[in-house]
Amino acid sequence: MMPQTDKKNMIIAIALSAAIIFGWQFFYELPKAEKLRAAQEAQQAELALEQAASGTTATTSGSTATNATAPGDVSVNQQMPREGALALSPRVTIDAPKIKGSVALKGGRIDDLVLKNYRETIEPNSPNVVLLTPANSLHGYIAETGWVAAAGVATPNDDTVWTATGSALTDKTPLTLTWDNGAGLVFTRKISVDDGYMFKIEESVANNGGSTVALAPYSRVVRFGLPPSPSQTYVLHEGPMGVFDGTLNEEKYGTVKDQAVDADANEAKSLNFTSTGGWVGISDKYWLVAQVAPADAKFNARYLYEPKFDSYKADYTADMRDVPAGGGSTSFAHQIFAGAKEVSLLEHYRDTLNIPLFERAVDFGWFFFLTKPLHGFLDWIVRYIGNMGIAILLLTVCVKAVMFPLANKSYASMSKMKALQPQMATLKEQYGEDKQRFQQEMMALYKKEKVNPAAGCLPIVVQIPVFYALYKVLYVTIDMRQAPFFGWIHDLSMPDPTTFLNLFGLSPWDPTLYLHTPVLGTLIHFLSIGVWPLIMGFTMWAQMRLNPTPPDPVQAKMFAIMPFVFTFMLGTMPAGLVIYWAWNNTLSIAQQKYIMYSQDKAKAKRQAKA
Repeated sequence: MMPQTDKKNMIIAIALSAAIIFGWQFFYELPKAEKLRAAQEAQQAELALEQAASGTTATTSGSTATNATAPGDVSVNQQMPREGALALSPRVTIDAPKIKGSVALKGGRIDDLVLKNYRETIEPNSPNVVLLTPANSLHGYIAETGWVAAAGVATPNDDTVWTATGSALTDKTPLTLTWDNGAGLVFTRKISVDDGYMFKIEESVANNGGSTVALAPYSRVVRFGLPPSPSQTYVLHEGPMGVFDGTLNEEKYGTVKDQAVDADANEAKSLNFTSTGGWVGISDKYWLVAQVAPADAKFNARYLYEPKFDSYKADYTADMRDVPAGGGSTSFAHQIFAGAKEVSLLEHYRDTLNIPLFERAVDFGWFFFLTKPLHGFLDWIVRYIGNMGIAILLLTVCVKAVMFPLANKSYASMSKMKALQPQMATLKEQYGEDKQRFQQEMMALYKKEKVNPAAGCLPIVVQIPVFYALYKVLYVTIDMRQAPFFGWIHDLSMPDPTTFLNLFGLSPWDPTLYLHTPVLGTLIHFLSIGVWPLIMGFTMWAQMRLNPTPPDPVQAKMFAIMPFVFTFMLGTMPAGLVIYWAWNNTLSIAQQKYIMYSQDKAKAKRQAKA
C-alpha cells in the first residue's frame, strides 16, 4: 500500500507535468504552428499568382509532371489551386436543377461538379459542396468514359481536345463532343443529364478507314489521395464499392492500397470482378460517384490503387467489339451517378433504370432488413413533422412501444433481482469463501422466489439488432446532415458544440482553436464534452441505478464506470445520436419505474390479503 506522503507527491508530480506540457504547447508549439501555417499559405498564394501569370502547372516539391502513356492512366500534377486547374482546359457549362459545373473539353471528362442543394457548413453563405474537381487540383476527383484499343490505334486520352456542339449541358439540352483521330476513326460522345444526379454518356465510333478495328468501352472514377475527412469508424463504409452479378461488394481504401505490392517500382495489383450488368464506384459518407453498365453488358471491373499517382480507381471495361472498315460503327451507353446519396432517389433509379441494389450505396449494414424500414418510417415522420430532431424522438417512442412487451419482461426480472439483493448479500456473508455453496444457495433462492436471472438478458439480446439498426439510420443517412434541432443544436450530424472546458460558452476562450496542436489538441478533443453528452451520461447512470448490482465486485465496478466511459465516447459523436441515446434512456427509466411501481403495488395487495 502506497504511503500517504508518496501519494501526495505523485499527484503533485502529475499536476506539474500536465502544467509543463500545457504551457509548452500554448506558449511555444501553438505560435510556431501558426507561424508555419501562415508561411505556407503565403507561399501557396505566391505560387498561384506565378501560375496565373505564366500559365505553368504546379507540381509537388521534388516531383515532376507525369504524362500517361498506357491506357487507363491519368496525367496529374497535384497541389494546384482548383481555379487554376479548371482554367487549363476549355469548358462547357453544366447547369441542372441539382448540380452545376463544367465538362472539360481537354479529355472530355466530367471533373467539375458542385452540388446546388448542399453546403459545406450550416452558414447560409457557406460554399456549396464540391464533389468532382480536376485531377491537377488538390483532392482531384474525376469521372470519365472512353475506349481501349490495341497498340497503334489512336483513341481519345486525357490530352485530347474535343469539339463541342452546344453551349451548355442542362437537363433539357444534351452536349455532343466529337474527335477525329486522323486515321479514319471518328469518336462521338453524347452527354445528357436528368433533373437529379444521373448522367448518360453515349459513346460511338465510326470507322471510315480501310481496316477493321477492335475497341472496348470503359468507364472509370478516379480519386487522387484520400478524401479530406475520411471516416475512421467501422460503422460506415467509405471507399470503392459496387454490385456484381447482384452481389454487393465493399472495400476499404486501406485494403485496396495493400494490393499495391511494389510501390517503389510503381506497380500495382487490383481487386478484380466480372459481372453482367451492375455498377461500380467510390462512396463517401453522404456522396457517391458510380458508373452503371447496361443490364445486359458483360464487363470486368477493378478496384485499383496506383502508387505513382497516389490515386484510387474504380472502373470497368466491357467486352471488345469489332468496328468494320468502310463506314462501320459501334456504340455503348454508360451512366454515371454523381451526387448525394438520397435514399428515395437511389430507389427511384433502381426501379426505373434497372440498377441492382443501387440504394445499398447507403451503408445500411448487415441489418439492412431492419435499417431500411426504420429509415422509411423516419422519413415519413419528417415529412409530417418537419423537424428531424423531433422525428428522432417520435421514432424512438414508436420503437420502444413495439419492444414494450419484451422490455417489460426484462425490467420485471431485473426488478425482482434488485428486490432480492438484501438476501443475496446475506448469503454472500455466510458463504463468501465457499463459492460453490454460494451459487447453490443463490439458485435455491431464485427457485423459491420464482426468479429467472436469464429472463432479464434474453429480451435485451433480441432488442440489440433493432437499436443498432436505428443507430445506423441516424449515422449513415444524409437526412440528419445539417438538420437543426432546438437551442444550440443547429446540426444534428455534428457533435454538441458546447463544452464544459469554456463553461458551455460562458467563457470567451475557444478550445477548438487548439484542436490541431500536438498533444494539447488530442486532450481537448477528448475532454470537449457538451451538454447533451452530459445529459446522456446522467440518464445512463440513473437507469443503471435501477438495475440490480452484480454480485461480482469486478463486474459491479465496471458497470459503475460505464456511464462515465460512454459520456466521453459519445462526446464527439453526432448530436442526433446522443439525443436519441439520452431520450431512449429516459423512456427506459420511465418504463422501469412503472414496472417497479406496479410490482410494489401488487406486493402490497398480497400482503394486505395475507
